[in-house]
Amino acid sequence: MAGNNSKQLALKPQDLLLVLKVAVNPGKDFLLVDLASELGIAVSLIHGSARRAEQARLLSRASGSLRASKPAVREFVMYGAKYSFPGQLGAMVRGLPTAIGGPVLAPLFEGSANLPPVWPDTEGGSWGPGLTALHPGVPAAARLDPKLYAVLSLFDAVRVGAAREREMALERLGELL
Repeated sequence: MAGNNSKQLALKPQDLLLVLKVAVNPGKDFLLVDLASELGIAVSLIHGSARRAEQARLLSRASGSLRASKPAVREFVMYGAKYSFPGQLGAMVRGLPTAIGGPVLAPLFEGSANLPPVWPDTEGGSWGPGLTALHPGVPAAARLDPKLYAVLSLFDAVRVGAAREREMALERLGELL
């Protein structure tokens, strides 16, 4: 009879959200309850996310606290995550700007004829094609943590951007992660 180790690991969107939160806040000792609150995810789910991220070698607790494995996180986010968590643009909605509308790329694309994508969010002040966020807690988490917002919006540019936008986003992600 096969044990639990025979099941293939599959990362979930909240796992990547947790990994990015830890990665952009190096040196901060997070309690799981604090991460749950800041990311809008139940503590039990955060615990599972941390366990899966450790199994995937994206996070480590070797020092006693959650720490990101920067090279692994950078490689996964830049080259693999868009295939695991593909983005698709939808109808025009109110929300929080992302991709080329996010804080890093927006200054470079001002004056563009196209409206930038937004994460659907009733508290958002922009209109644009809706892009389903990596996790439903993303807009609120992004408002709380500007560094997380920057990385998540760049990841979205990789997910749904044109070639030039993806190239610019990958360059900035390499700097931030």
